Amino acid sequence: MSTSNLNFVGPNLIDLEDIPSDEMALSEHIEEFSQRLIFCVSALITTTLVCFANIKQIVKLFQAPALGVKFLQFAPGEYFFAALKIAAFTGLLVSSPIILYQVFLYILPGMTKKERDILLPMTLGSGVLFGIGLSFSYFFLVPAALRFFISYGAEVVEPFWSFDQYFDFVAVLIFTTGLSFQVPIVQIVLGLLGIISGQRMISAWKYVVVIATTLAAIITPSTDPITQILMTSALLMLYLGGAGVVLLLEKT
Repeated sequence: MSTSNLNFVGPNLIDLEDIPSDEMALSEHIEEFSQRLIFCVSALITTTLVCFANIKQIVKLFQAPALGVKFLQFAPGEYFFAALKIAAFTGLLVSSPIILYQVFLYILPGMTKKERDILLPMTLGSGVLFGIGLSFSYFFLVPAALRFFISYGAEVVEPFWSFDQYFDFVAVLIFTTGLSFQVPIVQIVLGLLGIISGQRMISAWKYVVVIATTLAAIITPSTDPITQILMTSALLMLYLGGAGVVLLLEKT
């Protein structure tokens, strides 16, 4: 037994050749997982700190859709804690591509070429759709909802809002819209698994209209009809687009 295969663990001398290969592989996986986890957490903390350092500019972006509204601080430290939430929220959004990339690198070696060819486009597509959902919510849904609320009681009350509650409203609407834009990805997965065909997706459009209307009412935190109509229309377009992609995949 050569000394190159020996390792000291406490007072005992261990031959590395006696350790099963699956245990070695497991330890390597655990070590890699720990390293990537530390990297992801570090990226999240770094982006959050950078966002907090530039919080004034980010707050102005969140305030931009609320034209004509004055924000108040109703409790000591309300704006400070709201700023922390905004920094954490934006830090998570900014670091999410890095985190997803690390997850992809971790699971990539254990996948077949066919699985990689499917996962990579779907991961990219999911990220693009999530970004489109965020943009759609920020530029269309949020302004539409705010205009409705401001104009509804304009002759009776002045629009003085709590900034913390306003951010919670905007953050929920933006994030849920980004998640709802993953509908085509879910459809493609169901189509590739053979659970439902593209033709059946198209033929079920009547039920989809009812489901999309219900989901829009649940997803949007506001109760105004304009926001729900916009959200319902977006969900229907996404669903029909996803069904079209499934039909194309079935023909190839």
